[in-house]
Amino acid sequence: MSRLGTITYNIAKDWDLDRILKSLEKLGYEGVELRTSHAHKIEVNLNKAEREAVRKRFEDSPVEIAGLGSAFEYQSDDPSVVKKNIEGTKEYVRLAHDIGAPGVKVRPNGIPKGPGLIVEKTLEQIGKALHQVGEDAENFGVEIRLEVHGAVTAELPNIAKIIRYADHPNVYVCWNSNPTDLQPDGTIQRNFALVANKIREVHLHDLTDEKYPWRELFRLLKAIKYNGFTLAEIPESPDPERVLTYFKALWQAYQPVSSTTPKP
Repeated sequence: MSRLGTITYNIAKDWDLDRILKSLEKLGYEGVELRTSHAHKIEVNLNKAEREAVRKRFEDSPVEIAGLGSAFEYQSDDPSVVKKNIEGTKEYVRLAHDIGAPGVKVRPNGIPKGPGLIVEKTLEQIGKALHQVGEDAENFGVEIRLEVHGAVTAELPNIAKIIRYADHPNVYVCWNSNPTDLQPDGTIQRNFALVANKIREVHLHDLTDEKYPWRELFRLLKAIKYNGFTLAEIPESPDPERVLTYFKALWQAYQPVSSTTPKP
């Protein structure tokens, strides 16, 4: 069964680490993805002692660090920009290793403007960059998780192509629960199947959105025996603990019921 967590974007963007750990433990959340640039200030500028202190805080807490959420991307038509993002990812991988985070989330973020062939060329470019960072991260025991994100790049057939171009066992997928996941009939099964064996993390949005087939998603996750984190990626609120309480209740209600009948 999947586990419940949240990311700090945006519901907890103003929380320091102390509040993150205390609030999530109280609310019954098992994990958190720490998004870069937020108030927790867990960034690559931390020194060795500070990184060790963060690691110990998580080791002493029932709340796990589900991963680090970055905004590194590799689709630019400027090679120097791509290189900068690759090197930035590597720095973040080292931070993840030092504080005990199992993975780093990266993303594609659309396609540069150009002729039709640029789509395939860009998907290949993103994939090759992911191969580099995936190989580097493997040396540190850290996974690279590609968020399903961006215009055109968020389409699941394109994500599947990127993963094939990456061609590395340490490059995974972060399912992002996007409208583009849906087929014309309103289901997600065919698109889900394109990346099912690579899903390592799941982002959930407002579970009150009836346009998205949440029950189907949870059934599909159960079918692949997914036991990773499903993370709330929801808007900020003046009363975030209350919103997260309701989110947890909906998350529990969407969990598939076991098909087996208990013995009397």
